[in-house]
Amino acid sequence: MIYKRVAARLKAQDWVAITIELAIVVVGVFIGTQVSNWNAERLERQDNSRVLHNLRPEIADMVANFRTIYAYYDTSNHYARIAFAGWLRDPRVSDRDFVVGAFQASQIYYTGLNNDTWSQIYGSDRLRTIDNRAMRKDLSVLMTTDYSAMERDLFSNYRQHAREIIPADVQDAIREQCGDRPVAGAVNSLFLPPNCDLHYPAPRIVAAAATLRAHPQLVDELNWHLAVIASYRSNIGTVDTVARDLLARLSND
Repeated sequence: MIYKRVAARLKAQDWVAITIELAIVVVGVFIGTQVSNWNAERLERQDNSRVLHNLRPEIADMVANFRTIYAYYDTSNHYARIAFAGWLRDPRVSDRDFVVGAFQASQIYYTGLNNDTWSQIYGSDRLRTIDNRAMRKDLSVLMTTDYSAMERDLFSNYRQHAREIIPADVQDAIREQCGDRPVAGAVNSLFLPPNCDLHYPAPRIVAAAATLRAHPQLVDELNWHLAVIASYRSNIGTVDTVARDLLARLSND
């Protein structure tokens, strides 16, 4: 109908009426567009809120995972100190404890996190739509951290060489009796038992200890291995701080 009226006005050269009719059309289109945009933004905010809410348990699990990593390396460092004492022939360290310490010091544990999954859940396009700048920054750090680069050095020369030297049957016995154990009540989390009362034939233990002492270069390699772990813990600590900060923001949002 409006188009017929405009055509009639044109024929009559009623420019004022034509202007009014066109203004009504333009204003109507503008209002319709704005309403559509406001509705789209409202739905986007609702979707953002839902996704962020669903991220809370994921980030809480990440923070718990970091606690597990710290505890694990506290234990492996304890075994490393025993191993060092064994190479120094400290009389307080038996051959059994020396061998167990040398092996357990080579144990490693890492996050197993995959940023590709995070990017799929909360991609960069969605990230830009978060109004809270601090929350957006924290989430960006968690999405872009390259955990694989951090964890690559954990597979150190000490880990390789110590396991080349300690007899396979002795390693198997240590793994079976004192290896990684699941953390009670946690999913995909492990801990390293802080003590190991290894039961295995004494001659095999004595032979393994003698072989380790015949390779004193392992002491320097263990020093480097501990430095790598310290660096890894520091890097994880930075991410841990961001994750806890984001978790607090989400809880207060």
